[in-house]
Amino acid sequence: MTDSNDLRYLKLLARNFPNIATASTEIINLEAILNLPKGTEHFLADLHGEYEAFQHVLRNASGTIKRKVKEIFNETLGGREQKELCTLIYYPERKLALIKADASDGAELNDWYFITINRLVKVCRSVSSKYTRSKVHKALPDDFSYIIQELLHESSTDPNKQAYVDVIVRTIISTGRADDFIIAMCNLIQQLTIDLLHILGDVYDRGPSPDKIMDILCTFHNFDIQWGNHDILWMGAAAGNDCSIANVVRGALRYGNQSVLEDGYGINLLPLATFAIDNYGNDDCAMFRPKDMNNGDTDNTLLVARMHKAITIIQFKLEAAVIDRRPDFDMADRKLLHLIDYDRGVINIGGHEYELTDKYFPTIDPSHPYELTADEQTLVNKLHKSFVGSEKLRKHMRCLFRNGCIYSVVNGNLLYHASIPLNPDGTFKQVSIMNVEYSGEALLKRAGELIRKAYFGCDDKQEQNFALDYVWYLWCGKNSPVFDKDKMATFERYFIADPVTHHEEKGAYYLLRDDEQVADMILNEFHVEGQYRHIINGHVPVRTIQGENPVKAGGKLMVIDGGFSKAYQPKTGIAGYTLVYHSRGFQLVQHEPFTSITKAVEEGQDIKSTYQLVEMTNHRMMVKDTDKGTELMQQIADLNRLLDAFRSGAIKERAWRPITNKR
Repeated sequence: MTDSNDLRYLKLLARNFPNIATASTEIINLEAILNLPKGTEHFLADLHGEYEAFQHVLRNASGTIKRKVKEIFNETLGGREQKELCTLIYYPERKLALIKADASDGAELNDWYFITINRLVKVCRSVSSKYTRSKVHKALPDDFSYIIQELLHESSTDPNKQAYVDVIVRTIISTGRADDFIIAMCNLIQQLTIDLLHILGDVYDRGPSPDKIMDILCTFHNFDIQWGNHDILWMGAAAGNDCSIANVVRGALRYGNQSVLEDGYGINLLPLATFAIDNYGNDDCAMFRPKDMNNGDTDNTLLVARMHKAITIIQFKLEAAVIDRRPDFDMADRKLLHLIDYDRGVINIGGHEYELTDKYFPTIDPSHPYELTADEQTLVNKLHKSFVGSEKLRKHMRCLFRNGCIYSVVNGNLLYHASIPLNPDGTFKQVSIMNVEYSGEALLKRAGELIRKAYFGCDDKQEQNFALDYVWYLWCGKNSPVFDKDKMATFERYFIADPVTHHEEKGAYYLLRDDEQVADMILNEFHVEGQYRHIINGHVPVRTIQGENPVKAGGKLMVIDGGFSKAYQPKTGIAGYTLVYHSRGFQLVQHEPFTSITKAVEEGQDIKSTYQLVEMTNHRMMVKDTDKGTELMQQIADLNRLLDAFRSGAIKERAWRPITNKR
């Protein structure tokens, strides 16, 4: 920066800090912030629509709130009372209803209110201690902002203040505001316990309510997301990629979650139902029965199975068209319909003949197996219109774009969903995109650019059209950093019984990720520095039941997909990992399956969790040790330069006045 540019910048800075007094005050404030403990970060991966479990883990901050309550009240409250207080903090509205129903009279309820509010104030005072008063103030609910500030900063143990604090609490109760105040305090405790939430991909698919998870995330105070292949599939569908649309619909029907589309996003599946009845009305579609529909509704299950098969065949045809026009995707082996002997009901793959488990293909012309029928094309057009026209889907996708990317580096941690494509020798794999070679960080950056161009468009129509196809490739392509397997064996799993054909060979990354040198190479590639640096991701469930360890590469890589999705839990043996990064270090949390919110509220059943200290720092981490601290130190340096400019006369001091926009 030249002297003239430097002076111009300092003059702009002086608009906010027009004299020595204001600049000095800000330096004092920033220096103080640097010496606060770092805020707690919470890492979750592969949520897969499991809304109730996600909501509970989010509300209890993976046990952080329980730990805080124990620290504060272990000498004064028994285990049962601590559990009751935690449940109230997690679910204040529902717990209050139970408490009020059980109270024998108004006096007993008022006593409970008084005791509980004072306990909540102690918890809130503890979780807010990491933040400046200004930051806490911004988090306060408008209705109780002044009251909460008074209670947080005045101690009832001070004899001069005890009566003052008691009167505030009793007046809250006497004015009939106790319920609202308790709810506000519980929500504030939840918010202040977690400073930053990281979602390491795959909000969508398998579970019943990804839309409800997105509703929470879109209003969450501070989160980021590293897109997973399932998220990108939905982003592609919202952008109008027909292959992605077919895959999204197929996935929802496969797990009996069509209500996500119909009720969650207003996607009209009636045309698909009509088409399925007309074309597959005589087919039992045994291989397409949804996995999780055990409600005894045989007719509905059969209809869903027929819809499922109909969209699956359409998907194969749509994908073949993309494979043909994008030979650089190198996915010709995923075109299988022409290898079927429709008369004999067998398929020849790689010189091996396999009998098909389903031999009924009323919409396939064996001489032109990849051509859509007129009715199929009409159906595709209707689904396309429904997806791109969904207002709620647009809202959720914009939230993913606004708060997300394909990778992030945050406070010495490299976050991505799945992998960094590698060669078997451990070097970065060169991947061709539009005839340009990319690897490592450049590959992920380019993939992220194309995802955005697919959704938002760009001036280069050729690149935009490629981007629309590429979002589907990211879902299932062999060199996709969010997939990284040799194939997605969708056809084989539906139509061939031999499990050998179902195998999906993982990329070299998954064989090498336990090597500390490989982890260091990847961290260096993404310019991650510091003594305590890590890779954190998900995507491939950790098979804890078989003894697999989520902590790899000498502690430098952590995989926290442990089976949040119920569909994976029989394979993993647990119900997911989460990770908490507080000022003392990393804590890995292993969860058992969540029962229900009702049992959590009525019986105080929390998720049973096992805690593992992954890494403890030799000193308590402060804000100055974080990315935010680096920014603040740069601001302090700039303000010190501004002070020098004031003192040298290069910039004249002015009286402070609020800046207003004048036209």
